[in-house]
Amino acid sequence: MLIDTDVLVIGAGFSGVGFAIQLQQKYPRATFEIYDKAEALGGTWWANTYPGCACDVPSHLYSYSFALNPEWSEQFAPQAEIGAYCRSVAEKYDIPRHITFRSTVESAAFDESSGIWTVKILDQQTGHIYERRSRVLISAVGLLSEPNDCHIPGAENYKGKLFHSARWDHSFDWAGKDVVVVGNGCSATQFVPILSDGPGTARNVIQFIRQPHWLEERPNPRYSAVVKWVFRNVPFAMRLFRSAIFFVLESYFSTFRRTAGKKTRERRMKTQTAYLKRTAPEKYHDILIPKVELGCKRRVMDTGYFACLHRENMELVHADPIETITTTGVRTQSGREIHADAVILATGFKTTQPLFPLEIKGENGISLTDHWNNSTSHTPQAYYGTCISNFPNLFILVGPNTATGHTSAIFTAECQINFTLKVLYPILNTLHSPPSLLNRLNPFRRQKNAPDTVAVTSEAEEKESRWIDEASSRYVWTSGCASWYLHASGRNTALYPDSQVRFWLRSAFGPVKRDFVFRSCPKSPLDVDVGKTK
Repeated sequence: MLIDTDVLVIGAGFSGVGFAIQLQQKYPRATFEIYDKAEALGGTWWANTYPGCACDVPSHLYSYSFALNPEWSEQFAPQAEIGAYCRSVAEKYDIPRHITFRSTVESAAFDESSGIWTVKILDQQTGHIYERRSRVLISAVGLLSEPNDCHIPGAENYKGKLFHSARWDHSFDWAGKDVVVVGNGCSATQFVPILSDGPGTARNVIQFIRQPHWLEERPNPRYSAVVKWVFRNVPFAMRLFRSAIFFVLESYFSTFRRTAGKKTRERRMKTQTAYLKRTAPEKYHDILIPKVELGCKRRVMDTGYFACLHRENMELVHADPIETITTTGVRTQSGREIHADAVILATGFKTTQPLFPLEIKGENGISLTDHWNNSTSHTPQAYYGTCISNFPNLFILVGPNTATGHTSAIFTAECQINFTLKVLYPILNTLHSPPSLLNRLNPFRRQKNAPDTVAVTSEAEEKESRWIDEASSRYVWTSGCASWYLHASGRNTALYPDSQVRFWLRSAFGPVKRDFVFRSCPKSPLDVDVGKTK
């Protein structure tokens, strides 16, 4: 079976672009292709364009370790600036020429006889479905790529604008309009203040919330020209600053421990409650003060949200949820009719469905969905959040149990990239120039024969899953609140239940060789010229 490329990457966000860059650096002879359903690279920072969209992690940490940026305008950079940074780094390393946009990967199937992945891709412009074959398949679709659907009855009959914040309808002009917002997570707390008092203020903004979040005060200082000059010209200044941010945020992790972090958690809850009472209207204090432990849900930064609740055109509704969407607005459970020119959903993402809606089949034709359903946890699981047994040469970036509630997702993705490229060394080494010092230290460097595939053992995957469950029980994430961290079963499928220092150590000094099986295939693609099927 002929191959088109050595590595096929699904997704051109930060993790996909970062993987491609590191692949080029470590295996310069390896060919790769990237496919993305969007019109441009950037992933979530291309898709999310709602007013006020910004990162809740300081930008000097929310960036690539190999491409530090001295030009960040402020501590928490806005979406446009983050997207521009991602594009500039990609262009620096000549990544865009490898990307095919407006292309949706619909399915992927593994052939055991050849060790090749056959990937079916939909060309959105022509409607044509075509195939590409690769030795290695990398999923970089991310956790925040597929918005939750609208499950409110009557939505199909609504005559106004109805959209999710991650699919913002820029044709909607909210000036002087009535707007209903559903949800109060990170996205809503960023765009609601702008709707209620930004350029072209809405007439009324009525926000329905289910569970309040703990909100932290978020100063956002701008970086002066002098500071930027120091970052550009003083050796190690920017890297030291980045390290300081990392360790400050990493210290937050202790807050999540049920027992050891209790005093710290109580102190921070008092501080945030005092900030809320000082900033938000008194009539909303009971609604806004969470009844759950701090850290049980993703922390949210206050970007002017509490202050906007003082405005006459803002209303917060908690005890009277929406029963149905009507043709002209919404009706609540009490029978209240509310007119709405737009209903905006800030209801999160399908984080418990990694790789949704791809159909992926591994050895013996088993689908990834069935594999997870048949596992002991009956939920998505992966070794180091990256490798899945019975799915050789498949690696998931930002997969199950890799998210953090306190620091940078890009840091996590870089750890996974390093981990993946180590495991792939025996597979891609035939395409590699003389090994670097780091590769000489790679535990996978010595192989008797050049293998075609690598897969984690089912025993190692299950052992990891049991450790995830045991470790998660020690943290407040599983203390009883509803959050996107948890599967419907109540199992933690999103967060890594340990510090990011240990996550990094595992990528730097692991993985464990005995947890993987390398195989050679009867119809090996090693002697086949890449590109003959194009």
